[in-house]
Amino acid sequence: MTIRLDAHMPSGPLAQKWDRHRFEMKLVNPANKRKHTIIVVGSGLAGGAAAATMSELGYNVKCFCFQDSPRRAHSIAAQGGINAAKNYQNDGDSIYRLFYDTIKGGDFRSREGNVYRLAELSVNIIDQCVAQGVPFAREYGGLLSNRSFGGAQVSRTFYARGQTGQQLLLGAYQALERQIAGGGVKMYPRTEMLDLVVIDGKARGIVTRDLVTGAIESHAAEAVVLATGGYGNVFYLSTNAQGCNATAIWRAYKRGAAFANPCFTQIHPTCIPVSGEHQSKLTLMSESLRNDGRVWVPAKKGDKRDPRQIPENERDYFLERKYPSFGNLAPRDIASRAAKEVCDEGRGVGESGLGVYLDFADAIKRLGRPVIEERYGNLFEMYERITDENPYEVPMRIYPAVHYTMGGLWVDYNLMSNVEGLHVTGEANFSDHGANRLGASALMQGLADGYFIIPNTIGDYLARSKPEKIDASHPAFKAAEGEVAERTRRFLSIKGKRTVSSFHRELGQILWHNCGMSRNESGLRTALRKIPELRAEFWRDVNVPGSDVELNQALERAGRVADFFELGELMCLDALHRTESCGGHFREESQTPDGEALRDDDNFAYVAAWQYGGEGKISILNKEPLVFENVKLSQRSYK
Repeated sequence: MTIRLDAHMPSGPLAQKWDRHRFEMKLVNPANKRKHTIIVVGSGLAGGAAAATMSELGYNVKCFCFQDSPRRAHSIAAQGGINAAKNYQNDGDSIYRLFYDTIKGGDFRSREGNVYRLAELSVNIIDQCVAQGVPFAREYGGLLSNRSFGGAQVSRTFYARGQTGQQLLLGAYQALERQIAGGGVKMYPRTEMLDLVVIDGKARGIVTRDLVTGAIESHAAEAVVLATGGYGNVFYLSTNAQGCNATAIWRAYKRGAAFANPCFTQIHPTCIPVSGEHQSKLTLMSESLRNDGRVWVPAKKGDKRDPRQIPENERDYFLERKYPSFGNLAPRDIASRAAKEVCDEGRGVGESGLGVYLDFADAIKRLGRPVIEERYGNLFEMYERITDENPYEVPMRIYPAVHYTMGGLWVDYNLMSNVEGLHVTGEANFSDHGANRLGASALMQGLADGYFIIPNTIGDYLARSKPEKIDASHPAFKAAEGEVAERTRRFLSIKGKRTVSSFHRELGQILWHNCGMSRNESGLRTALRKIPELRAEFWRDVNVPGSDVELNQALERAGRVADFFELGELMCLDALHRTESCGGHFREESQTPDGEALRDDDNFAYVAAWQYGGEGKISILNKEPLVFENVKLSQRSYK
């Protein structure tokens, strides 16, 4: 049985949809809000902002995170900035231009209404964060400073050196801590969600495991918000923190929530290259560096000279050559494929040949070292600590790496999944970025969802549905607890010979080579054969030491990797069915004569929402057609 995908898009002109929708929403009386309990899973920008804001409105909020503090959420790792259509530079920016750049950047695979709302709310986010004391960079006269980012020809990115995510998270964290101190939010750190409880078709709570004591507990609520980030760690090597995982959204998927566009993953062009098999993660170097850094490789194959000894006429500034209008600030998917192309030609740099230069010599000569230090100092320091190379003197070496996932649980305009009462925010949903996210838009989406959208839409849901009171003694919670306990016992009883990490690394290699920067039918079919074989070996030969009544990180990882196996298979299935190229999904069979992504709007202008088919069965494809009334579908060009 297929599911019904109704985006609940408000009627009327694009610029009036959100205001009209807010007026038409049903409201919860302030005195009645304290009668409702809302669960928020995740405490990053989307989750922390949502929990703080809903508590301030009067709701009782339970907030869960697997870190020891909300301050350790992965939002802290975002570096370069946050977009907003303030037009402080007076360079032609507007809400509509930000909307159009985002639609185009996503290769026309996102909803117009959602993206316009995001652009519209962007201006409010900056005001909110400044009021919280976020120390954005400022011009000499005191006005907030902006810089450029990929996929745009205006300067709309607000930043705090190279630690914007950290500063924004501290703002949300302070708001959250105020509500915790006031009793409106009960915080559950070191607690992992392991299942979603659905009763009569509505999300009514979650089952968790205390990561310190191993205790399995149930928590009931009138609504559940998942704000648990993306699934880039399915590739093993990514820019994500090691703890980032897909378990919360994957368990929701297996309880009926549709998973949209799982193959839309983003490869970031500006990461420190892999140095060996010892690595368990990769380090992001902010896209903001491409404002002043120039990307190049030697013009000749196999040129291993010191980069400072290679003269200008023997260098290929390939992004500036191929994309003269945008140059080094071409969007991430395009810049990543261009870097891969020159490395495949044998012109890559470094010992592995998998790297290109990001050179600041011209910028230092033009602006002076103090200016570059002011803009990027902490990033340069981080690079030198990792590589033992001074980027003020020698060009950085960078190479693309898995970074962000545009796919996620399907949500409507209200950020509610097809399971009533289950709302999904930030990177955990699919809603705003289409097939490719422009840089500095993740922080924008997380805060728009948390501060401004979900506090409105969740009230409308509660007022309309009037969910009856249910507590954790309901049989559905006990059944879910039993399933979680049985899964845990199964992991501990296998007593095989291979570590969880060895399986994860092997899965990541399969996905990187067959469903990474480029995909083709043969490689995807190979992956769809290898992943089930490896998964069967995992359940036969994994070794999970320790017990379930104590801190056991091997047990945590086993559960997450088991979910990654299933998700990885769905990603390849989605990539195989979509025989077009768009954004980060590059099918080699579908490209223009000059090697750019070639969409097939007649057959694939839709959201692919996959429905769980049952254990051992193929997932069911559901389609939400994408309607474009305000932008014209066109071949994306940055030349």
